[in-house]
Amino acid sequence: MSTTDNKRKVTVGIFVFLGIVIFVAGVFILGGQQKRFEKTIRVNAVFDNVAGLRVGNNVWFSGVKIGTVKEMKFYGDSQVQIIMNIEQDAQKYIRKNSKARIGAESLIGSKLIEIFGGTEQAPEVQNGDRLVTATALSTDDLMTTLQENNKNLVDITNNMKVLSTKLANGEGMAGAILTDTTLADNFKTILASLQNASSNSVKVSKDLARLSAKFNTEGGLANELLTDTVVFSNLKSSVSQLQQTANSAAEMANNFKEVSSQLNSSNNTLGALMNDQELATNVKKTMENLQTGSEKLDENMEALQHNFLFRGYFRRRAKAEAKERDANKQEVEQVQQSPEPR
Repeated sequence: MSTTDNKRKVTVGIFVFLGIVIFVAGVFILGGQQKRFEKTIRVNAVFDNVAGLRVGNNVWFSGVKIGTVKEMKFYGDSQVQIIMNIEQDAQKYIRKNSKARIGAESLIGSKLIEIFGGTEQAPEVQNGDRLVTATALSTDDLMTTLQENNKNLVDITNNMKVLSTKLANGEGMAGAILTDTTLADNFKTILASLQNASSNSVKVSKDLARLSAKFNTEGGLANELLTDTVVFSNLKSSVSQLQQTANSAAEMANNFKEVSSQLNSSNNTLGALMNDQELATNVKKTMENLQTGSEKLDENMEALQHNFLFRGYFRRRAKAEAKERDANKQEVEQVQQSPEPR
């Protein structure tokens, strides 16, 4: 065997060895990525539509990869059963009442199965258990919803266009406010009036607050009226007396009314004097006659005093009256001069 042949064999052996090493490393790397060499349990779920899910796709829990899709097969009439390999390390976090749904890594990414939910009171999932499935929103549904939203957006845009056109043309109340200066001035006047009314309301509120504070001030009349029962009783008594006085005044007014009605009548003396002109004239003549008679009587008495037959009588009467006056004067002087009692 020549040296050239030996070199060729060594070179081939090296390349074969390197190929075997690369192959084994690739197997271990791919197996590690697919977690082929880790202990797993099998869990299944039944879906109505897998939406393009394939064997080998990932299984996620809380955003972390915990297994892969092992097998897919039809189940029942039109459903699909998905068998998943789940790592034993993640088994304690998945409960029997957890749910499974089909999702995607991104909007156009690969499909995956997402396990979510579950309560701590429920036991851990076991090998061979079936999870309840939840319907996920598919890409078609998303596109349908997006298309519907686009239609709504177009309608809203058209409505805004029509509304802005009407506002610019001064149509409607808002358009009139924006374009009609007279209406705008009236609106400003209304706002000013409302502002003044608001200011007045604030002032009234402050006045009411001050009045309330005065009512709560101890010693004040308002506070006494509101809190002191004695003052209230006195006030009540005064009001009762005023009511009685008012009743008496009303009764007196009724009496005056009755008297005035009688005075206006000719059926009594005063009424006849005030209302019967003939009787009043006769009474007046009678009074005049009496006055004339009295004057004549005085003249006659004066004449009698100067008559020699009655002159002595009147002199004796004058002396007796003078003597009586002197006696009364002396009695008064004696009383004034007597000492005051101690």
